[in-house]
Amino acid sequence: MTLIDPRSDAFLDGLLADLTAEGDQLRAAVVGLDESEWVTDTPADGWTVATQIAHLLWTDETAAAAARSHVDKGAWDTIVLAAMADPGGFVDAGALALAPMSPADLVARWDAARADLAEALRAFPEGEKMPWFGPPMSPASMVTARFMETWAHSLDIYDALGRETLPEASDRIKHVAHIGVRTRGFSFVTNALDVPAAEVRVELRSPSGESWTWGADDAPERVTGSAYEFCLLVTQRVHRDDTDLVAVGEGAEQWLRIAQCFAGPAGKGRKVIAGG
Repeated sequence: MTLIDPRSDAFLDGLLADLTAEGDQLRAAVVGLDESEWVTDTPADGWTVATQIAHLLWTDETAAAAARSHVDKGAWDTIVLAAMADPGGFVDAGALALAPMSPADLVARWDAARADLAEALRAFPEGEKMPWFGPPMSPASMVTARFMETWAHSLDIYDALGRETLPEASDRIKHVAHIGVRTRGFSFVTNALDVPAAEVRVELRSPSGESWTWGADDAPERVTGSAYEFCLLVTQRVHRDDTDLVAVGEGAEQWLRIAQCFAGPAGKGRKVIAGG
Protein backbone atom coordinates (compact mmCIF):
# COMPACT_ATOMS: atom_id res chain seq x y z
CA MET A 1 0.00 0.00 0.00
CA THR A 2 1.38 3.40 -0.99
CA LEU A 3 0.97 6.04 1.69
CA ILE A 4 0.32 9.60 0.56
CA ASP A 5 2.08 12.40 2.42
CA PRO A 6 -0.67 14.47 4.06
CA ARG A 7 1.31 17.59 3.14
CA SER A 8 1.33 16.72 -0.57
CA ASP A 9 -0.78 18.14 -3.38
CA ALA A 10 -2.10 14.64 -4.09
CA PHE A 11 -3.46 14.35 -0.56
CA LEU A 12 -5.18 17.73 -0.76
CA ASP A 13 -6.56 16.88 -4.20
CA GLY A 14 -8.09 13.70 -2.80
CA LEU A 15 -9.77 15.61 0.01
CA LEU A 16 -11.07 18.23 -2.40
CA ALA A 17 -12.45 15.51 -4.68
CA ASP A 18 -14.43 14.09 -1.76
CA LEU A 19 -15.71 17.55 -0.82
CA THR A 20 -16.73 18.20 -4.43
CA ALA A 21 -18.57 14.88 -4.64
CA GLU A 22 -20.47 15.57 -1.44
CA GLY A 23 -21.38 19.07 -2.59
CA ASP A 24 -22.44 17.81 -6.01
CA GLN A 25 -24.74 15.25 -4.40
CA LEU A 26 -26.45 17.93 -2.33
CA ARG A 27 -26.64 20.32 -5.30
CA ALA A 28 -28.41 17.67 -7.36
CA ALA A 29 -30.99 17.31 -4.59
CA VAL A 30 -31.86 21.01 -4.37
CA VAL A 31 -31.38 22.43 -7.85
CA GLY A 32 -34.79 21.21 -9.05
CA LEU A 33 -36.80 22.28 -6.01
CA ASP A 34 -39.63 24.76 -6.43
CA GLU A 35 -39.68 27.97 -4.42
CA SER A 36 -42.04 26.57 -1.78
CA GLU A 37 -39.62 23.73 -1.07
CA TRP A 38 -36.73 26.17 -0.69
CA VAL A 39 -38.52 27.81 2.26
CA THR A 40 -39.33 24.49 3.99
CA ASP A 41 -38.23 24.51 7.63
CA THR A 42 -35.35 22.22 8.58
CA PRO A 43 -34.48 20.74 12.00
CA ALA A 44 -32.29 23.79 12.72
CA ASP A 45 -34.47 26.39 14.45
CA GLY A 46 -35.31 29.25 12.09
CA TRP A 47 -33.41 27.76 9.15
CA THR A 48 -35.08 26.79 5.88
CA VAL A 49 -33.57 24.76 3.06
CA ALA A 50 -32.42 28.08 1.57
CA THR A 51 -30.76 29.07 4.86
CA GLN A 52 -28.86 25.78 4.97
CA ILE A 53 -27.45 26.31 1.47
CA ALA A 54 -26.78 29.97 2.29
CA HIS A 55 -24.79 28.87 5.34
CA LEU A 56 -22.63 26.55 3.25
CA LEU A 57 -22.16 29.33 0.71
CA TRP A 58 -21.24 31.90 3.38
CA THR A 59 -18.76 29.57 5.05
CA ASP A 60 -17.13 28.57 1.75
CA GLU A 61 -16.68 32.24 0.86
CA THR A 62 -15.33 32.99 4.33
CA ALA A 63 -12.92 30.07 4.18
CA ALA A 64 -11.65 31.28 0.81
CA ALA A 65 -11.02 34.71 2.33
CA ALA A 66 -9.05 33.05 5.13
CA ALA A 67 -7.02 31.10 2.59
CA ARG A 68 -6.17 34.34 0.76
CA SER A 69 -5.39 36.32 3.91
CA HIS A 70 -1.67 36.17 3.10
CA VAL A 71 -2.32 38.27 -0.02
CA ASP A 72 -5.48 40.17 1.04
CA LYS A 73 -5.34 40.63 4.79
CA GLY A 74 -7.87 43.46 4.66
CA ALA A 75 -10.72 41.24 3.45
CA TRP A 76 -10.10 38.75 6.23
CA ASP A 77 -9.77 41.49 8.85
CA THR A 78 -13.18 42.85 7.82
CA ILE A 79 -14.74 39.44 8.46
CA VAL A 80 -13.00 39.11 11.82
CA LEU A 81 -14.18 42.54 12.94
CA ALA A 82 -17.78 41.61 12.06
CA ALA A 83 -17.41 38.41 14.06
CA MET A 84 -16.02 40.29 17.04
CA ALA A 85 -18.99 42.68 16.94
CA ASP A 86 -21.45 39.78 17.17
CA PRO A 87 -19.58 36.67 18.36
CA GLY A 88 -22.71 34.69 19.14
CA GLY A 89 -24.66 35.52 16.03
CA PHE A 90 -22.37 36.38 13.11
CA VAL A 91 -22.55 32.91 11.57
CA ASP A 92 -26.35 32.84 11.59
CA ALA A 93 -26.41 36.43 10.36
CA GLY A 94 -24.29 35.51 7.36
CA ALA A 95 -26.65 32.71 6.36
CA LEU A 96 -29.83 34.68 6.98
CA ALA A 97 -28.57 37.59 4.90
CA LEU A 98 -28.01 35.37 1.86
CA ALA A 99 -31.05 33.09 2.17
CA PRO A 100 -33.54 35.52 0.52
CA MET A 101 -31.68 35.27 -2.81
CA SER A 102 -33.56 33.51 -5.60
CA PRO A 103 -32.89 29.74 -5.67
CA ALA A 104 -31.09 30.03 -9.01
CA ASP A 105 -28.84 32.83 -7.78
CA LEU A 106 -28.18 31.04 -4.50
CA VAL A 107 -27.08 27.85 -6.25
CA ALA A 108 -24.98 29.78 -8.78
CA ARG A 109 -23.19 31.71 -6.05
CA TRP A 110 -22.62 28.51 -4.06
CA ASP A 111 -21.17 26.87 -7.18
CA ALA A 112 -18.77 29.79 -7.56
CA ALA A 113 -17.83 29.74 -3.88
CA ARG A 114 -17.05 26.02 -3.93
CA ALA A 115 -14.77 26.39 -6.94
CA ASP A 116 -13.12 29.51 -5.53
CA LEU A 117 -12.41 27.82 -2.21
CA ALA A 118 -10.67 24.91 -3.92
CA GLU A 119 -8.54 27.31 -5.94
CA ALA A 120 -7.62 29.35 -2.86
CA LEU A 121 -6.66 26.29 -0.85
CA ARG A 122 -4.49 24.88 -3.63
CA ALA A 123 -2.64 28.21 -3.83
CA PHE A 124 -2.07 28.50 -0.08
CA PRO A 125 1.63 28.52 0.91
CA GLU A 126 2.91 25.04 1.68
CA GLY A 127 3.57 24.30 5.33
CA GLU A 128 1.66 27.31 6.63
CA LYS A 129 -1.71 27.52 8.39
CA MET A 130 -4.53 29.91 7.63
CA PRO A 131 -6.35 31.96 10.25
CA TRP A 132 -9.78 30.89 11.40
CA PHE A 133 -12.21 31.70 14.21
CA GLY A 134 -10.57 29.05 16.36
CA PRO A 135 -7.04 27.66 16.02
CA PRO A 136 -5.29 28.23 12.66
CA MET A 137 -5.93 25.47 10.13
CA SER A 138 -3.99 23.76 7.38
CA PRO A 139 -5.67 23.52 3.96
CA ALA A 140 -6.27 19.80 4.57
CA SER A 141 -7.96 20.48 7.90
CA MET A 142 -10.11 23.17 6.32
CA VAL A 143 -11.30 20.81 3.58
CA THR A 144 -12.11 18.15 6.16
CA ALA A 145 -14.11 20.66 8.17
CA ARG A 146 -15.96 21.83 5.06
CA PHE A 147 -16.77 18.22 4.21
CA MET A 148 -18.19 17.63 7.69
CA GLU A 149 -20.42 20.67 7.47
CA THR A 150 -21.58 19.91 3.93
CA TRP A 151 -22.50 16.37 4.93
CA ALA A 152 -24.25 17.38 8.15
CA HIS A 153 -26.28 20.21 6.64
CA SER A 154 -27.30 18.03 3.72
CA LEU A 155 -28.89 15.67 6.26
CA ASP A 156 -30.97 18.58 7.59
CA ILE A 157 -32.15 19.32 4.07
CA TYR A 158 -33.08 15.72 3.29
CA ASP A 159 -34.92 15.60 6.61
CA ALA A 160 -36.86 18.76 5.76
CA LEU A 161 -37.81 17.51 2.32
CA GLY A 162 -39.15 14.27 3.74
CA ARG A 163 -36.96 12.04 1.65
CA GLU A 164 -37.81 8.43 2.50
CA THR A 165 -34.34 7.32 1.52
CA LEU A 166 -31.19 9.34 1.97
CA PRO A 167 -28.44 9.10 -0.62
CA GLU A 168 -26.46 5.95 -0.02
CA ALA A 169 -23.80 6.51 2.63
CA SER A 170 -20.26 6.39 1.28
CA ASP A 171 -16.89 5.84 2.88
CA ARG A 172 -16.27 9.55 2.37
CA ILE A 173 -17.79 9.96 5.83
CA LYS A 174 -14.46 8.83 7.28
CA HIS A 175 -13.58 12.53 7.27
CA VAL A 176 -16.49 13.19 9.64
CA ALA A 177 -15.58 10.25 11.84
CA HIS A 178 -11.99 11.48 12.06
CA ILE A 179 -13.08 14.93 13.21
CA GLY A 180 -15.48 13.28 15.64
CA VAL A 181 -12.66 11.35 17.27
CA ARG A 182 -10.25 14.28 17.26
CA THR A 183 -12.79 16.55 19.00
CA ARG A 184 -13.47 14.26 21.97
CA GLY A 185 -11.69 16.65 24.34
CA PHE A 186 -13.47 19.66 22.85
CA SER A 187 -16.84 18.00 23.55
CA PHE A 188 -16.04 18.00 27.26
CA VAL A 189 -14.51 21.47 27.32
CA THR A 190 -17.46 23.09 25.55
CA ASN A 191 -19.74 21.53 28.17
CA ALA A 192 -17.54 22.86 31.00
CA LEU A 193 -16.49 19.33 31.98
CA ASP A 194 -13.09 17.83 32.74
CA VAL A 195 -11.72 15.63 29.99
CA PRO A 196 -11.46 12.04 31.30
CA ALA A 197 -7.90 10.81 31.56
CA ALA A 198 -8.64 7.32 30.21
CA GLU A 199 -7.80 6.85 26.53
CA VAL A 200 -10.59 5.62 24.27
CA ARG A 201 -10.20 3.12 21.46
CA VAL A 202 -12.69 3.74 18.63
CA GLU A 203 -13.59 0.91 16.26
CA LEU A 204 -16.15 1.70 13.58
CA ARG A 205 -17.71 -0.23 10.70
CA SER A 206 -17.67 1.79 7.49
CA PRO A 207 -20.56 1.85 5.00
CA SER A 208 -18.59 -0.50 2.72
CA GLY A 209 -17.80 -2.87 5.59
CA GLU A 210 -14.25 -1.77 6.32
CA SER A 211 -12.97 -1.43 9.88
CA TRP A 212 -11.81 2.04 10.91
CA THR A 213 -9.89 2.43 14.15
CA TRP A 214 -8.42 5.18 16.29
CA GLY A 215 -6.50 4.85 19.55
CA ALA A 216 -4.34 2.17 21.13
CA ASP A 217 -5.42 -1.49 21.07
CA ASP A 218 -5.04 -1.68 24.84
CA ALA A 219 -6.89 1.55 25.67
CA PRO A 220 -8.97 1.06 28.84
CA GLU A 221 -12.18 2.37 27.25
CA ARG A 222 -13.80 1.67 23.90
CA VAL A 223 -16.47 2.80 21.44
CA THR A 224 -17.64 0.41 18.73
CA GLY A 225 -20.40 0.35 16.14
CA SER A 226 -21.55 1.89 12.86
CA ALA A 227 -19.40 4.68 11.44
CA TYR A 228 -22.51 6.25 9.92
CA GLU A 229 -24.27 6.40 13.27
CA PHE A 230 -21.12 7.70 14.95
CA CYS A 231 -21.00 10.50 12.37
CA LEU A 232 -24.67 11.28 12.94
CA LEU A 233 -23.98 11.46 16.66
CA VAL A 234 -20.90 13.70 16.61
CA THR A 235 -22.69 16.14 14.28
CA GLN A 236 -25.69 15.96 16.65
CA ARG A 237 -28.05 14.63 13.99
CA VAL A 238 -29.23 11.74 16.17
CA HIS A 239 -29.76 11.08 19.88
CA ARG A 240 -27.33 8.75 21.62
CA ASP A 241 -30.15 6.33 22.49
CA ASP A 242 -31.09 5.96 18.82
CA THR A 243 -27.69 4.57 17.80
CA ASP A 244 -26.16 1.10 17.88
CA LEU A 245 -22.93 2.43 19.36
CA VAL A 246 -21.52 0.48 22.28
CA ALA A 247 -19.43 2.28 24.89
CA VAL A 248 -17.19 0.47 27.36
CA GLY A 249 -16.13 2.72 30.21
CA GLU A 250 -17.71 5.64 32.00
CA GLY A 251 -15.73 8.27 30.10
CA ALA A 252 -16.58 6.71 26.74
CA GLU A 253 -20.29 6.71 27.51
CA GLN A 254 -20.15 10.28 28.81
CA TRP A 255 -18.44 11.34 25.60
CA LEU A 256 -21.19 9.85 23.43
CA ARG A 257 -23.78 11.75 25.47
CA ILE A 258 -22.16 15.12 24.68
CA ALA A 259 -20.22 14.46 21.46
CA GLN A 260 -19.88 17.53 19.22
CA CYS A 261 -17.45 17.89 16.34
CA PHE A 262 -18.51 21.35 15.18
CA ALA A 263 -17.28 24.64 16.62
CA GLY A 264 -19.33 26.86 18.88
CA PRO A 265 -21.20 26.44 22.14
CA ALA A 266 -22.65 23.10 23.18
CA GLY A 267 -25.46 22.14 20.85
CA LYS A 268 -28.92 21.00 21.91
CA GLY A 269 -28.62 17.68 20.06
CA ARG A 270 -31.66 15.74 18.87
CA LYS A 271 -34.57 14.34 20.84
CA VAL A 272 -34.71 10.59 21.35
CA ILE A 273 -37.14 8.77 19.07
CA ALA A 274 -36.35 5.20 20.08
CA GLY A 275 -39.57 3.28 20.57
CA GLY A 276 -41.65 6.16 19.22
